[in-house]
Amino acid sequence: MSGVSKRRVVVTGMGGISPLGIEWHEIEARLRARQNAVRYMKAWRDIRDLNTRLAVPAVEFSLPLERYSRKTTRGMGRVALLACRASEFALADAGLLEEKALLSSGRVGVSYGSSAGSQDAIADFGRLINTSEVNGLNANSYIRMMGHTAPVNIAVLFGLQGRVHTTSSACTSGSQGIGYAYETILHDYADIMIAGGAEELGASYSAVFDTLFATSTKNDTPALTPRPYDRDRDGLVIGEGAATLILEEYEHAKARGAKMYAEITGFGTNCDGAHITQPRAETMATAMRLALAAANLPPEAIAYVNGHGTATELGDIAESHATREVFGAKMPISSLKSYIGHTLGAAGALEAWFSIAMLRANWFAPTINLEHVDPRCAELAYIMGDGLKLECEYVMSNNFAFGGINTALIFRRLP
Repeated sequence: MSGVSKRRVVVTGMGGISPLGIEWHEIEARLRARQNAVRYMKAWRDIRDLNTRLAVPAVEFSLPLERYSRKTTRGMGRVALLACRASEFALADAGLLEEKALLSSGRVGVSYGSSAGSQDAIADFGRLINTSEVNGLNANSYIRMMGHTAPVNIAVLFGLQGRVHTTSSACTSGSQGIGYAYETILHDYADIMIAGGAEELGASYSAVFDTLFATSTKNDTPALTPRPYDRDRDGLVIGEGAATLILEEYEHAKARGAKMYAEITGFGTNCDGAHITQPRAETMATAMRLALAAANLPPEAIAYVNGHGTATELGDIAESHATREVFGAKMPISSLKSYIGHTLGAAGALEAWFSIAMLRANWFAPTINLEHVDPRCAELAYIMGDGLKLECEYVMSNNFAFGGINTALIFRRLP
């Protein structure tokens, strides 16, 4: 392990497609204005027995034909298109987009997640089961449906020949994608990794949580929901998007004169091993401690926690108690899902991107719609109002998923 400890991992590129925008300056403006992007979905009005009609679509994005020709994209559903375009933005930001020899060297890989492939392709195969007919299926249907459609399309589009890690773990897909990329570089299996997560929007995802009575039904007041950690929350809102971080070994980045946004110093992940949908505060806390141990940091080194904060009763309460157990009652915490909803496989990546950007801006966004903290939530310094101005060195971003999967990432501000 002595050789491993000498390697450091930094973030040299960031890019994404979020419900608040594509460029950080427009995203930050929406955060500072306390404006969420929740919308009433008219297209869902005719879906019988669906209680929620709310969602948070990603902003519109272009696909330049010189890179996204019909031939290139025929095996891409929307989730793969989101992932590839976000990764293109990040590679360009890192100054690597045209470095074809480096990208194909075998020392560059991808670690990326989504909950599933594209829903229209999944529906095509479901139609086969129900009708015993193959109408609508073609040679690319499975490519669009498969669980690793996002990372392999990224690899093909940019000519990568290194490792591919597929992280399909629901709400921790994006954070595990980043975490496993970090470990891949740390252990010298790659010098650069394209890491993140993506998710496309669909009524079927809302229906999953609707059956659990976990979705917000404030259909007439989309600006007032979701309400993470709030006494009057009524559930989550599904969102859409993608975010990509370019992770790079420190000396490799330094040698090519790359800018460095932050350093990843710790990653922890585990599972509850108890229940598929009922989270456990004890193992959530363990994941945070695993990240601290990997970073060789005491809890007091962390100045802010980006919470998972889905605005579900069980999740909010368990997470708050886990955070309180590790960091104490004075830890500042907020949930970005109050702006962009729960983007599932993209959540960990979008929130990592935003956390790094807020760390560099010395300002952390509040949880909007949080007016009365649920008394069953643990005592913490919940960020409200106009946000928190704070210059600090370390922040943590946490995510928790169905299956009891827990993740924690630690980012360090670089001088």
